[in-house]
Amino acid sequence: MTEEERKHVVDTDDEHLRRLTHEHMKVFAKFTSENCAICQALAPPFAKFVDDPGNESILFVRLNSDENPVAKKMMQQKVAPFFVSYCQGRMLECDNLTTEAEVRAQLDRLRAFMPHTE
Repeated sequence: MTEEERKHVVDTDDEHLRRLTHEHMKVFAKFTSENCAICQALAPPFAKFVDDPGNESILFVRLNSDENPVAKKMMQQKVAPFFVSYCQGRMLECDNLTTEAEVRAQLDRLRAFMPHTE
């Protein structure tokens, strides 16, 4: 991952999420909605995590569920916002989180996850 890619949260859509999860070893995704107060409250910490030491190898992405049919369907099943950890193109964890501490804990588990090497 280039330094330029690492510095930002990547806004993506359903179609490109699959590609990103396969192109990058680890991906941490936030599914959000425009009219979600918790989503807005967690936006600054989520953006801050990009620069935290130890997160250099994780791609951070954000999907607006209001604009993406697959994400919208997932949001109907889960309460916004929800976060998904991917490693090697596979979903490791998916949960609705409402506090910065919960988000950090899931991110820490992704960071600690040891991918399979063949």
